[in-house]
Amino acid sequence: MQLHGGRVEVRADRPEALAVEWSLGGGRLTWSVTNRGDTDTAVHAVAIVSRLDPVTEPLRVLRHGYQSWSPTGVATFRVDQDGSRAEGVRSLVLGMHHADQGVAEPDELRSELVTALRDDTGALLVAGFLGGWDHDGTFRVRPARDGSGAVELWVEAYLGGAVLEAGERRALHDVWFAEGEHDASPLLETWAAELGQVGAARTSAPYQVGWCSWYHYFHDVTEADLLGNLRRADAWPFEVFQLDDGFQAAIGDWLVTNADFPTPIEGLAGAIAAAGRTPGIWIAPFLAGPDSEVAARHPGWLARHRASGGPLVGMVNDGWGGLVHTLDTTQPEVLAHLEEVARHLVEAGFPYLKLDFTYAPSMDGHYADPGQTPAQRVRAGFEAVRRGAGDAAFLLGCGAPLGATVGLVDGMRIGADVGPWWHAPRGRYSPAGHEGGEPATVNAWRNTLSRSFLHRHLWLNDPDCLMLRTDETQLQPEQVRAWALAVAASGGMALVSDDLALLGDEARHLLDEVISLGREADAGPHPPRCPDLLDADPPTRLVTATLELVGDPEVGVAHVQGLLA
Repeated sequence: MQLHGGRVEVRADRPEALAVEWSLGGGRLTWSVTNRGDTDTAVHAVAIVSRLDPVTEPLRVLRHGYQSWSPTGVATFRVDQDGSRAEGVRSLVLGMHHADQGVAEPDELRSELVTALRDDTGALLVAGFLGGWDHDGTFRVRPARDGSGAVELWVEAYLGGAVLEAGERRALHDVWFAEGEHDASPLLETWAAELGQVGAARTSAPYQVGWCSWYHYFHDVTEADLLGNLRRADAWPFEVFQLDDGFQAAIGDWLVTNADFPTPIEGLAGAIAAAGRTPGIWIAPFLAGPDSEVAARHPGWLARHRASGGPLVGMVNDGWGGLVHTLDTTQPEVLAHLEEVARHLVEAGFPYLKLDFTYAPSMDGHYADPGQTPAQRVRAGFEAVRRGAGDAAFLLGCGAPLGATVGLVDGMRIGADVGPWWHAPRGRYSPAGHEGGEPATVNAWRNTLSRSFLHRHLWLNDPDCLMLRTDETQLQPEQVRAWALAVAASGGMALVSDDLALLGDEARHLLDEVISLGREADAGPHPPRCPDLLDADPPTRLVTATLELVGDPEVGVAHVQGLLA
């Protein structure tokens, strides 16, 4: 399966003013866009369109998600539809899960940053952008518009309406291509290694073992909960002890605790450190609640909605009291604020920062600097946090557009939130057209397998937390074990999120098994591989150098068989 020919497609306010220079050969696309007009123009997207030939359908397409929680899995061309076309899909959901927040064309399948295509003969084509910080990259598989039945691959640099000044030239990220047969994993690993090298990926942090407050206490966590678990942790092999959402005075006010945390953040970090653990803390750095001091004192720091002119909504969360707003990361004052917050937290004793809901600056809106792309807005925020936190801090990205963060984070959530249930219970949040991105352990399973090739090439994969309890949960014991084995076989981070008072010897033995298998998988010669990535959604198998995870994700059972030849 090869690419043939090529034409340029541009979406811009003045497309006639734009010149696109490009070269495709030797498995690499190099390109640029220049505004040759005499006035500024907004550029939404630039694409190189080629035909795929020969293709024996059905054609299987890896739809790689945009950010941490976005579902990643296989779809069939001309059978499945893009989630943006679903009835009742919300604009906020489109903003969270896609670089381009518009509606896809009929029969179009799109993938962010990287994709793998396999036809019925087993012929493979893998393609991936070698960057994501200057602009986003989207692959679109579409029927040819001439009615011939041919298949087109659109390689799209998404600039999101960034304004190019008259005479300005922008180099676009190179795109890598490779052909193969059947199993896409080795080629996906090769691409990830290339991207990691270009982006100076941070991959040297040690295997992570720890505890997190979220999946037992959620928003209702208290200082007593934190300290009680810290006392009970003496017999557990936790290195990191991370306080999650619920400690802050308001969303955006990260340095002030609420009434349930009478001790200032410095004291909380000191208590964790005194117990011999690395203190960790959660923040959503690019969001600000309407009730926050940062929003009240600096209303000009908020990005604006294009139509209404009001503050741009970055998230709606009942646990936060409703909607929250997006900080404008194109403003130097906002970046200085983010840098200072990170510096203060690290100096207070938290060298481990979990950065959540970080897609927010990529949302369509009005920002002070119209020349920045959505990817650059996200990147600028992460760069500010890294400057403040320092090079030694461990930064964990979450809810993050993946391409924009390479080289800045040490760990990355690569799937949806788990929950104390396997499938999301009826009546809970389920985003139309984007089912698979809502909190549910089966959704975390999906991405843990389907994004395994990113581990140790771009960062440490964070599959999300282990839940070992068998009380105060809807997970059945076999589902608890299935998820624990998936985390282990992935080689990714292993953080427990339970009230430790509920855990006994059996849970401790399971964690010991996870750590033993996980360290072995993490140290392998390549990331764990998902051999049925293009066959099943969710996939069912994950293979390391020494063991194989086999599961049934529909019901939540799994086992590990090992020492493969």
